[in-house]
Amino acid sequence: MRNVPRETLTLDRVATPVGELLLVTDGEGAVRALDFSDFEARMLRLLRRHCGCDPVLVEGRAPEAVRRAVEAYFSGQVRALDGVVVKTGGTPFQKAVWAALRAIPAGETRSYGQLAAAVGAPRAMRAAGLANGQNPVAVIVPCHRVIGANGTLTGYAGGIERKRWLLGHEGVSLG
Repeated sequence: MRNVPRETLTLDRVATPVGELLLVTDGEGAVRALDFSDFEARMLRLLRRHCGCDPVLVEGRAPEAVRRAVEAYFSGQVRALDGVVVKTGGTPFQKAVWAALRAIPAGETRSYGQLAAAVGAPRAMRAAGLANGQNPVAVIVPCHRVIGANGTLTGYAGGIERKRWLLGHEGVSLG
């Protein structure tokens, strides 16, 4: 990357019931990226796109508060991630969509239409879906809580079975 500052970020690996998570944090403890290890290439691509920096990843341990929140979420405390600080780039529309995702409570879902309406663009369902798919901080920015208008589980970068598990873990009744 040209004319972009290099930034050293910490890459931690956290075991979960649905696979190993890659957790990337900065020196201030903000989460910059989170994805499942089998999607590492995707995570790195989104991190580079939304970091605003030229990231240098160093294997290490995330700040204990962040790591504990991730572990607590997967242990059943489904609101444990609510207060975790994330820091990403993105367009103003993407940032609005990601903020709207964080406003969806654990145990609830929204359709793409509802997500678009939440950011003041009710006809921009496709754009909201694209922004949802560009989310570099999976699970914490809960893109898995968006489903089809008819209640079906639709695309999830981590795979439909993981999406089903995450929603079930949060108490969503899937018919």
